[in-house]
Amino acid sequence: MASNELAKSTSPYLWQHADNPVHWREWSEGVFEEARERDVPVFLSVGYSACHWCHVMAHESFEDEVTAAYLNENFVCVKVDREERPDVDAIYMQATVAMTGQGGWPMSVFLTPGAEPFFCGTYFPSEPRHGMATFRQVLESLVNAWQTKRADIDKVGRSVVEQLGARGAVAEGALDEATLERAVALLKVDFDPVDAGFGRAPKFPPSMVLDFLLRNHRRTGSTEALEMVARTCERMARGGMYDQLAGGFARYSVDGQWVVPHFEKMLYDNALLLDVYTQWWAITEEPLAERIAVETAHFLLAELRTPEGGFASALDADTEGEEGRYYVWSPAELRELLGGDADWVIDLCDVTGTFEQGTSVLQLRQDPDDLGRWQKVQAVLRDARRGRTYPGRDDKVVAAWNGLAITGLARAGVVLGRPVYVEAALAAAELVRDVHLDQAGILRRTSRDGVAGSAHGVLEDYAAYAQACLTLLGVTGNPSWLELAQTLLDRVLEQFVADGIFYDTAADAETLVWRPQDATDNASPSGVSLAAEAFTTLASVTGSARYEAAAQQALQLSAAIAGRAPRFAGRALAVAETIAAGPLEIAIIRGVDGREGEEGDFAGLLRVAVRESPWGTAVASGLVGSVVPLLEGRGLVGGQAAAFVCQRFTCRLPVVLPEDLRRELNATR
Repeated sequence: MASNELAKSTSPYLWQHADNPVHWREWSEGVFEEARERDVPVFLSVGYSACHWCHVMAHESFEDEVTAAYLNENFVCVKVDREERPDVDAIYMQATVAMTGQGGWPMSVFLTPGAEPFFCGTYFPSEPRHGMATFRQVLESLVNAWQTKRADIDKVGRSVVEQLGARGAVAEGALDEATLERAVALLKVDFDPVDAGFGRAPKFPPSMVLDFLLRNHRRTGSTEALEMVARTCERMARGGMYDQLAGGFARYSVDGQWVVPHFEKMLYDNALLLDVYTQWWAITEEPLAERIAVETAHFLLAELRTPEGGFASALDADTEGEEGRYYVWSPAELRELLGGDADWVIDLCDVTGTFEQGTSVLQLRQDPDDLGRWQKVQAVLRDARRGRTYPGRDDKVVAAWNGLAITGLARAGVVLGRPVYVEAALAAAELVRDVHLDQAGILRRTSRDGVAGSAHGVLEDYAAYAQACLTLLGVTGNPSWLELAQTLLDRVLEQFVADGIFYDTAADAETLVWRPQDATDNASPSGVSLAAEAFTTLASVTGSARYEAAAQQALQLSAAIAGRAPRFAGRALAVAETIAAGPLEIAIIRGVDGREGEEGDFAGLLRVAVRESPWGTAVASGLVGSVVPLLEGRGLVGGQAAAFVCQRFTCRLPVVLPEDLRRELNATR
């Protein structure tokens, strides 16, 4: 038998297991060919690099020579990074939830040589714990069943595939203004009136729901919608889930008060929250919103940016085998470092043993009474923290999550007047274009060190990156971004849509036991809701009825979820809000020579267009004579840059002054 093959992978998570004595393979048809030849089952282990319990199970079982020898003898073992292969993860997570009633990572699934799941679970301990079977007990019982009850195992596997693969009628509906109103009402019921957020612990940052509520407030003036956003954004930003020293949000809060986080930091969370806090500031000019947006953008650029210009996926929760060790402080540590400032900081940041072993996560429940003093303390603590072991970084570049970051940074750069964010967004977009997109027009899901991975992009990759390209069209005025977005979305229509359904995998991608499709927003937006957004923007820029129909079809697939459980349809609801507010189109024309002094206030017009229009409104900019359909036939006014506010390509008179554009946009509300 071959040895562990994971050293060949481009996934940092798989690299973490390259030294295991387990003979791990990457997911491929060869895995199942070997299983058929040896007549053994396949053990599928799915996780990701920032997963705490994945590390625990690896240390307890996969690094153990005896357990590894048993696995190698009786199974073909395959390791999957769920972030690299979300299609494989989605299929077998559905099976795990269906068979056990719950899911999570690490996910441990046992398959027939036909890739059919017959036994599923998550974390299994190496020693008896809380009535759970040990991993070795599970393995031995499955080997016995494989040898003595093979027909039953094959029957279970076929049954699971048939049940989960059987496609019933997809519920559709209209995501109209009545549905939007009902969604706000349902969210009010779920809203925590004491600690903000929605539902009970653990509390995840409800980025997409907050986006929807902000767009709803813009359209309707609802004070209740804005209040839910303001209270949630403030509690998240002032609690322990937010890094009070260096910016950036952790994955979620384990409690309902936003005090103790699960410490991993994900790119998609911070990209989405950057956009939310930028939009909150654009509406309210709340100082906290601007501070958190700036700090979050700084975190992305300082801690997640890769040498190639993309953004890494995540920072681990653990350092030196302990969760949160990099981030927590004891009173004794603070007194040693801060001297006379220590007691002030202990009181200000609630250092009262909120975590483990007398340590605490820093909170900032109120603004410090002496900002300069606090900034000096931050500098001292940041410097001390640099002496600790830094969390591991999963530095693979995921196309979809980079798309979210590009969009968030580009908007923040324009709205907050920080060109460096736009430059970073542009660099990331160029990396995805140059590395992830092959000559056949296939977008690869991941890259690492400037080398594309083998996994094909899924729907969320195409849609999120296409939306990022369309955002850059508005910000940079470069029509090549429209051309690329159109190419990507044309492929979506050709390869991801069949019989009115948006699938998560392409028709020409690897054939799995069934083809996943899910319109539900979870930790990040679903591929369907991202497609609805991108097609809406593309239709606004091109005037294409085909793209508009695609956007409506995608929204219809999300309508039933939106009307019943809006917390799981936030992005689709947000897109529907932008449509309900118009949808508007804004065209901005600048002079050919590009000299600001001769062409008026182009930058001012662009900033007002992005900030004052309904969030997500299509903005296209370019030079006189641009081939972008929304810009065709439009010129300067009196030799100055001009903005046109349009709806379905019917435009009002152009304006050249930012304050006039602001009045135009406010008149549309």
